[in-house]
Amino acid sequence: MVPFRQFLLKIHSRCNLACDYCYVYESVDQSWRDRPRTMAPGVVRRAAALIAEHAREHALSEVQVVLHGGEPLLVGAERLDAVLRELAGALDGVAELRLNLQTNGLRLVEDPALLPVLARHGVRVGVSLDGTPATHDRHRRRPGGSGSHADVARALRLLDGPHRDLYAGVLCTIDLDADPVETYEALLEFSPPRLDLLLPHATWQTPPLGLRGRASVPRTAPGAHPAEPVPYARWLCAVFDRWYDAPRRETGIRLFEEILVLLLGGTARSEAVGLTPVDLVVVETDGTIEQADSLKVTYPGAPTTGLDVHRHTFADAARHEAFRARQRGRAGLGPVCAACPRAAVCGGGLYAHRYHPGATPTPFAAPSVYCPDLAVLVDHIAARLRRDVTALRTAAQPVPR
Repeated sequence: MVPFRQFLLKIHSRCNLACDYCYVYESVDQSWRDRPRTMAPGVVRRAAALIAEHAREHALSEVQVVLHGGEPLLVGAERLDAVLRELAGALDGVAELRLNLQTNGLRLVEDPALLPVLARHGVRVGVSLDGTPATHDRHRRRPGGSGSHADVARALRLLDGPHRDLYAGVLCTIDLDADPVETYEALLEFSPPRLDLLLPHATWQTPPLGLRGRASVPRTAPGAHPAEPVPYARWLCAVFDRWYDAPRRETGIRLFEEILVLLLGGTARSEAVGLTPVDLVVVETDGTIEQADSLKVTYPGAPTTGLDVHRHTFADAARHEAFRARQRGRAGLGPVCAACPRAAVCGGGLYAHRYHPGATPTPFAAPSVYCPDLAVLVDHIAARLRRDVTALRTAAQPVPR
């Protein structure tokens, strides 16, 4: 049994934005409608106690708790402080508690009481920003239709100034209509310690923009074919080259760094690539224990396990077949991916992106709907790395006398 090391708590199930690509509110799974808006104190207390119990049972030296939503900062400063104190008290003397929070940033500028609470508890804050003002406001709009970029920019300036120690980075969903280098440089304006560039959540049943013709699973070897469009690979390769060729390190980009580490024989810490067993579990506002939110784009109820914090433990969740299926490494891949020479690097792609109702032996046994794009991206990074490693080796060879 692989223990959980990351616990994602949905402390608020609603949001103050209406993003057009949101996998929680705009996907086929609409379970958010039946859940309470906020996580009750009793649920927080029980979840915190179970996290501590799980850490103790597995002698974990460190656990990571991610506060999520919806928009987690909608709970307000007082309730946020209570949640954080509950978690800190439960883990005190058991394991080091690493606290993270993912936000759209709006509440940071609307409620000045929030940042002192986050600072007091040492919570690292990630903010969603989709590039230039025009690109961001095309997707990440308020319910009334107005854009949100200006206020997100204000929040990021707060984090990049007096609260730099809380600034974890920026999360950006790829938009093919946006220039990749322009997007990257717009994000750099806020000096993020790290960037997450995310492929839009999609499946073979609901392909992403630019790949709507990709309607069937590759039947032979995975990867790119001459006639296959790879717009996401082209977008990402352009950003990679701009990032990799910079004269100094401007920021980290998780996807690229993970692929580089895997190509050099290391281990990834991301679900998006590699074969590391999943160690993240979700607790919803009502206390139900679920798998990652990305599964909401596959079919209604996909993340559910039938477990909850009131009647079960995280050990019960770790033994659940839904989690075990994502901890088998190469053996957990479908036949096409398992035979691919890139499998150790791309890992078949994000689990949700493999979903195809007709795939066998399970609907998640297909390659990623982004398979050709991932193949081109991995090969591009590998070629750049190979060239530079060869040059370094040549330079290190002794000069013959």
